Amino acid sequence: MALKIRLARGGAKKRPFYSIVVADARAPRDGRFIEKIGFYNPMVERDHPDRVRIDADRAKHWLEVGAQPTDRVARFFGAAELIPMPPFRETPKKSAPGKKAQERMKEAEGG
Repeated sequence: MALKIRLARGGAKKRPFYSIVVADARAPRDGRFIEKIGFYNPMVERDHPDRVRIDADRAKHWLEVGAQPTDRVARFFGAAELIPMPPFRETPKKSAPGKKAQERMKEAEGG
C-alpha cells in the first residue's frame, strides 16, 4: 500500500483550512485517511505560530515507514527540519513567440 502525507481540505467556502494526514495514495483528497498528524491554516500570517502545526514524532514515524510527502508538505517538513529542505522549483518561463511572429514584430517596429 503506497502511503502519502498530504493535505486534506476543510473549512468553509473561501476560508480554507487543511489537515496534514497520512492516507493511501488511491484515497480521495478529502476522503478516508489513516492518521491526522497536523494542520495548516493559510488564513493567518506567515510568522504566526498557528499557521502550521506538525506532530514531529508521528511524522518521523510515517517517513521511516515509507510514506512520501507531497511537495507542499515536504516544504513544511523542511521548515520544521524533519527532512532536508526540498529544492525550490522556479516557474517555467513563457516561451518566446515563433519565428514568423518575431519577424512581424521587427517589421512593425522598423517600418
